[in-house]
Amino acid sequence: MTSVESVLVANRGEIAVRVIRAARELGLRTIAVYSELDRNARHVKLADEAWNIGPAPAGESYLNIERILEVAASAGASAIHPGYGFLAENAGFAQAVIDAGIIWVGPPPEAIATMGDKIASRIAVDAAGVAAVPGTQEPLDSAEEVGDFAAIHGYPIAIKAAHGGGGKGLRVVYDEADLSDAFDAARREADAYFSRPEVYVEKYLEKPRHIEAQLICDQHGNAMFVGERDCSAQRRHQKLVEETPAPGITDEQRAKIAEAALAVARATEYVSAGTIEFLMSQDGEFYFLEMNTRIQVEHTITEAVTGIDLVKEQLRVAAGEPLSFDSIEPRGHAIEFRINAEDPAKGFMPNPGTIIEYHEPGGPGIRVDSGITSGSVISQYYDNLIAKLVVWGRDRKEAIARGRNALESFQITGLATTIPAHLAIIDTEEFQAGKYSTRFVEEHLDFSHLEPDVDPHLQTEEELEERSITVEVGGRRFEVRYWAPVMAAPTAGGQKAAPRRRPPKLERSSGPSDNSGVVSAPMQGTIVKIHKYAGDPVKEGDPLCVLEAMKMENEIRSTKDGEIIDLRVQTGDTVSSGAVLMVIA
Repeated sequence: MTSVESVLVANRGEIAVRVIRAARELGLRTIAVYSELDRNARHVKLADEAWNIGPAPAGESYLNIERILEVAASAGASAIHPGYGFLAENAGFAQAVIDAGIIWVGPPPEAIATMGDKIASRIAVDAAGVAAVPGTQEPLDSAEEVGDFAAIHGYPIAIKAAHGGGGKGLRVVYDEADLSDAFDAARREADAYFSRPEVYVEKYLEKPRHIEAQLICDQHGNAMFVGERDCSAQRRHQKLVEETPAPGITDEQRAKIAEAALAVARATEYVSAGTIEFLMSQDGEFYFLEMNTRIQVEHTITEAVTGIDLVKEQLRVAAGEPLSFDSIEPRGHAIEFRINAEDPAKGFMPNPGTIIEYHEPGGPGIRVDSGITSGSVISQYYDNLIAKLVVWGRDRKEAIARGRNALESFQITGLATTIPAHLAIIDTEEFQAGKYSTRFVEEHLDFSHLEPDVDPHLQTEEELEERSITVEVGGRRFEVRYWAPVMAAPTAGGQKAAPRRRPPKLERSSGPSDNSGVVSAPMQGTIVKIHKYAGDPVKEGDPLCVLEAMKMENEIRSTKDGEIIDLRVQTGDTVSSGAVLMVIA
């Protein structure tokens, strides 16, 4: 790779660790960037050098294009790999990298712009002869326009962010009464997550399968279909479990998926790794959903069955090299479990906090991609992914058995995770048979009885203080900061007292709305909308406000009839878990 000697990874967490490892295998110097909150993160310690790019909020650090390019120049980076999320599908960032004379590890900015715009992408795939789900081909300005579409195509419909994906800025509407609130929420979340509020609407397919095609294309006209994945096990339009090959897909269907995916790639002159996502209806028809112009979270399972390192291929392609393979011989079956900081018993509520114990499983066919260790903090500022557990077996039955064993061996304490939900999912008849849809988890599984492995005393008993032995020159990190128990001042006899304990937290409640009428925050986050104000009457089930945490909006509803007699927050307020938001009498 003569044209690439070093790579800056413009990301954090497990994907930053993943890219750094691949780059080091290719002999490249690795450069990490980090926010002040991630000063001691795993990716920071793994890289050859690391640079501070700003405060914890992503908008001031991982989305700060000017600062990232400044660091790239100072560090002498040959290339920039964006990972996934943050700036990975930002065409403006890709162009800025190229304009700075740095190699962009990703597709051309024009392809990102076309496929990142869900409306433009629908037009492009239509021109390529690939069918998409019926929908609009222009942004919508009002809920009334959405209603006009629903009047023609019927409910349910999906209002979707025009410039994003991953379930962000997406609202499914089953009834006209919910249309206005859903339209506003989709625009608000799209603007918060992608800095673009435009939305469009399409017909929502009932109980489809979510099938995606992995592609890799080089600069010499070579394009390869690297297999399909089934990502139908979802909740809140976020993937939980992915597997490959997709159960029940025939060779004929697989060939059609490959043909359609490669047609889209050719139509957009695509280069680098990318994923074409399809919805498969109950009658077996495939419809284009979207294209992710980046490495995908679940690329790991494709690697497991093909033996191809997709991240190293990305780096080679960016350096101008041809693909390192011209044929694929998939072997066995692989499953990925996304281990998230969420509480399945509470509707997969995001659960930021500190990881007390962290022990990964091991053994034949087991891979764990993570960016954390014991003591790591899962912050409200970023995605709640803790780790990706990947298991491989000679067949699907062995992969499931290996997955169950690995999940049971995975030890994470200090906060709730999705591990109990994964175990429940793979033990269902539907999953065992490979016959499940995108609605399967939400409609057929009840996780309310699951107990998270959380000891609240471990999280809150000791008060910690930051101690610093870090030296930074020009923003570059050389040493570390750490947290330790706060020690009380020496006693009269010269003895040090025991560590201080946290004072009791006042003005807190046990749930979002308890029987006393006190409505509290279920998690740390930011109030982005208030539906009801002091003096307003409310009924049980009425939406009260919207709390954004870990890039997800959570609507807080009333659990009783009454009147709001005390409103203690306003839009834009950041609140802690348990903080009182309002009181209903």
